[in-house]
Amino acid sequence: MDKIALSFYNGKKVFITGHTGFKGTWLCRTLLAAGAELTGYALEPPTSPSLYEQTGTGKEIHSRTGDVRDREALVQAVQETKPDILFHLAAQPLVRLSYREPALTYETNVLGTVNVLEALRLTPGIRSFVNVTTDKVYENKEWLWGYRENETLNGYDPYSNSKSCSELVTASYRNAFFLAADTPAVSTARSGNVIGGGDYAEDRIIPDCIRAVQSGKKVVLRNPHSVRPYQHVLECLSGYLLLAEKQYTDKAMEGAYNFGPDDNSCVTTGELAALFCAAWGQGAAWEVQGDGGPHEANFLKLDCAKAKAVLGWKSRWDIKTTVAQITAFAQAGNDDERRVCVDRQIQEYFK
Repeated sequence: MDKIALSFYNGKKVFITGHTGFKGTWLCRTLLAAGAELTGYALEPPTSPSLYEQTGTGKEIHSRTGDVRDREALVQAVQETKPDILFHLAAQPLVRLSYREPALTYETNVLGTVNVLEALRLTPGIRSFVNVTTDKVYENKEWLWGYRENETLNGYDPYSNSKSCSELVTASYRNAFFLAADTPAVSTARSGNVIGGGDYAEDRIIPDCIRAVQSGKKVVLRNPHSVRPYQHVLECLSGYLLLAEKQYTDKAMEGAYNFGPDDNSCVTTGELAALFCAAWGQGAAWEVQGDGGPHEANFLKLDCAKAKAVLGWKSRWDIKTTVAQITAFAQAGNDDERRVCVDRQIQEYFK
C-alpha cells in the first residue's frame, strides 16, 4: 500500500480498542497506509460479514481478542505494547440495542472507559490519548444551530447517556491524573452520524438501504424528516488523527472536540435515502413505515468551529461524494475488490 500524507504516524506505535468494528477497521487501514505499528484490542467482529474480515486487516496488525470490561487483561495488553498513542473506540454503539440491553451498554461504555483510562494511568510513555464518543452526548434541545463543546452533556437514551458519562469520566481522569506536563494529553472526540462502506450494523440507515436494494425491496425509513450530521467515516477519522498528532507535541491542545460535516451535508434521513437510491440506480426507492420504536431525536447538528480554528481541521467530502463512495464499495464484487476500494478511498482522501 502506498504511503499517505500522514507522515507523523510513520513508525509510531498505536494501540486501538475496538479495532474489529466498522470505524476501527477504517482507522487501522488508514494508519497502516501511514506506516504505523498497530496493536488492536477488541472482541471478535460484531457483524457477519465484517469489514475487518473482508479486508484481511487482522493479518497486518497485532490483534488481541479481549473485552474492555476486563480491566486486568486490558491493562496488561497496553503495558506490553508500550504505545505512543492510544485511541479508544470500543463501545456498544447502537441506540436501539441500548434500550434492550441498558446494563451491558453502561458496563461497556462507562466502565470500559474507566478501564482504558486505568491502562493509560498505569503505562508510562504514552503521549496522546483520544476517547471517541458521539454527537449524541449533548442534551438535545432540538435547536436549529449546532452544539458546541461547552454545551450540557446529558444524552437521552442509554447509549447516548453512557457516552455522556464516558466524557465525564475522561474529564475527571484528566483533572485528577493527567494535568502535569509529563503526563499524556487526553481528549475526547465527538463526531456525527458516521457512514461509509463496510458498515453492516442493525438499525443504521446506510446498511438498511444497502440490504433493502440488494434484496430488491424498497428502503424503509422510520423518520424521514429527522436531520442528522451525516459524514463519511474518513471525515471523523481525519479529525481524530489530527487531534492525536497535535496534542502529542503540544499538550495544551487537549480537550473536547466536535468533528462533524459542514451545514450543506446536514440532511434529513429522507434526503440521504434519496441520494443513495439515485446513486445506486436500478430503480431503487424508499418509503416510510413507522414502527412505534423508542425515542429518537428530530434535529441534531454539531458546531465544529473549535476543531477548525484550533486544529486546522476541515471537512473534505460532502454528502454527495460520501454517498458515491459508499455505493462504489457496496457494488464491489468480492473481498479483494472491497479491500482495494477501501484503500483507494483512503489514498484519495488523504492525498
